[in-house]
Amino acid sequence: MTQETKHATLEWLGDLRFATGAVDGPKLFLDGDGAAAPGPMIALLGAAAGCSAADVVLILQKKQVKLTRLTVEIAGLRREQAPKRYLAIALVWRLAGEGLDETKARHAVELSVEKYCSVMASLAPDIKITNEVHVA
Repeated sequence: MTQETKHATLEWLGDLRFATGAVDGPKLFLDGDGAAAPGPMIALLGAAAGCSAADVVLILQKKQVKLTRLTVEIAGLRREQAPKRYLAIALVWRLAGEGLDETKARHAVELSVEKYCSVMASLAPDIKITNEVHVA
């Protein structure tokens, strides 16, 4: 099995603002205060949902589904004391498309979250992850 090493940089832009991304690639902006850009904890929720959603799109394409909409609402429950890490993450999936039914949607979400999503697999194993799937 081949291993892959990812490389990224983070540059301080002043105050609690940073730019991060692949060494020579596009940048994602982060703001520790959450005023000028998403904070790191919100970015983590977005990264988890984005990784999983990309898998869901690919899985549904293989099932001959023509997606017309995919949104994910993400809620992260954090500890009250430092480190204020996530204890639970709840995702609410809303999908629509030609050839899509609830069985296909649930199967794609489950495959992604439980097997394929690298970000989800990188989270602490004791974080409870729940999914609610709605098909229009």
